[in-house]
Amino acid sequence: MEITPGTFTPRPRRAPLARMAWAQGAIEAKLLLRHGEQLLVNILIPAVLLVAAAKLPIFGDGVDLKHVVPMVFAVAASSAGFTGQAISLAFDRRYGALKRSGASGVPAWTIIVGKIIGVLATVALQIAVLGSIALWLGWRASAGGVLLALVALLLGVAAFTALGLLMGGTLSSELVLALANLIWLILMGAVGWVAYSADLTAAGWWNAVPTVALAGALSQALTASFNPAAWVSLLAWAVAATAGAVRWFRFDG
Repeated sequence: MEITPGTFTPRPRRAPLARMAWAQGAIEAKLLLRHGEQLLVNILIPAVLLVAAAKLPIFGDGVDLKHVVPMVFAVAASSAGFTGQAISLAFDRRYGALKRSGASGVPAWTIIVGKIIGVLATVALQIAVLGSIALWLGWRASAGGVLLALVALLLGVAAFTALGLLMGGTLSSELVLALANLIWLILMGAVGWVAYSADLTAAGWWNAVPTVALAGALSQALTASFNPAAWVSLLAWAVAATAGAVRWFRFDG
């Protein structure tokens, strides 16, 4: 029996990959930007750190705004991409929200890309607020340096978000809640220690710590130059964490 075209309508089929990723990203961005408490933590803590570091010698007398601003941006990116994503994702899994998404046929990589897009929206707000405060405090950078720094920041956000998804998509919510905050404090402490005791742009093996690598990459990018070790570290973290999240990400748990 021959079936003529149009016999079975509508004709449901899978949406294009780009459309799925963008739709997921739009949803994640709206959820993050509506979360007032999370925005307060992601912006207030870095802002207080920025003003305190600019007004008080908490990182030593030799550390000025050109080092403080990249460090604060790195802390902000790690807060939004890693800690916030890991905790929210773990509890979404616990309460079954992600299981419903998985039942719709959405692949795991689409959720990962959507989460990254959502974090980018939060980071854009962070940069707008923190950048304005930094300019008010007297910080300046060239247009070329800012553009290169944005590329480094995108790479750092991808790395931290993938790390947050890897943790939040594999471990229990109780364990994630404890570990995510503890690891974030360690990451923040590491970049603060390097800024206090050494040079962020020549951190050596400390570049293995993603917050140190991002701060170092941003510091040199803002002067329109590259920090190869920092960029390689961020790229390695982004690739490894993304591969791990795609491989072990679970919709329930």
